[in-house]
Amino acid sequence: MLPLRLFNHKQIMKGKYLITTDCWFFAPDGKQYKSVWGEVEIVSDAILGIKTNVRSSNWFAKVGSDENHLIIAGCQIHYACKSENKPNTERVDDWSNTTGKLEEYKRPSNIYIAE
Repeated sequence: MLPLRLFNHKQIMKGKYLITTDCWFFAPDGKQYKSVWGEVEIVSDAILGIKTNVRSSNWFAKVGSDENHLIIAGCQIHYACKSENKPNTERVDDWSNTTGKLEEYKRPSNIYIAE
């Protein structure tokens, strides 16, 4: 699979996607997330009201509706998975091995639903 930056993102990113970002972000509900799911529209830096320079991302993904959306810099998109179906947002199984023994537990989902 080729990295996303090698594709013409304006042509292929239409519809609903589950996007995983490089960094954690705060969503409108005040919680931190690592992923967002919703309708994607690729927009230019004009959405910010400023012109970015060559060291900044020059395209952005608007994820969600006009009333409830996030703007993600193209350079922060790590994975993009096309999915018309809303992902699971219930608690999910997870595990850790920090003490030398396997510990299993449930944790909250880190997917923000932008609709």
